[in-house]
Amino acid sequence: MELNSNQIQEILPHRYPFLLVDRITECEPGIRAKGRKCVSANEMQFAGHFPGKHVMPGVLIIEALAQTGAVAILTQEQNKGKIVLFGGIKQARFKRQVIPGDVMELSCEITASKGTVGIGSAQAYVDGELVVSAELIFAIDPRS
Repeated sequence: MELNSNQIQEILPHRYPFLLVDRITECEPGIRAKGRKCVSANEMQFAGHFPGKHVMPGVLIIEALAQTGAVAILTQEQNKGKIVLFGGIKQARFKRQVIPGDVMELSCEITASKGTVGIGSAQAYVDGELVVSAELIFAIDPRS
């Protein structure tokens, strides 16, 4: 399944400036999702990170990966309409900088899940080159 930005907003609660996935290119509910983030110099983080040498903050790359994984989780019938929160981040590795003009290809595979907790293996690539990898722990908010 492919999703545009309007369809993503029907699944995720995030809105500007914090919706960090422009398109979902593939999704198998509860299993995996792939997405795309087109990085633009017009984004607010570049006003201060860093003036004269724009670099996408690593935490925002991790957030984009988490949003991609959240789409995989929230497209499962039993999770529709819920909210997914971070439960943890393990083994995050940053391999190269992401700058305006880059197109990040995001992927997150749900490798384990039990109850309201899931674990995902996530990677971000630019031009086929790995820029970030991490293990993400997701927690479905029981109040959502």
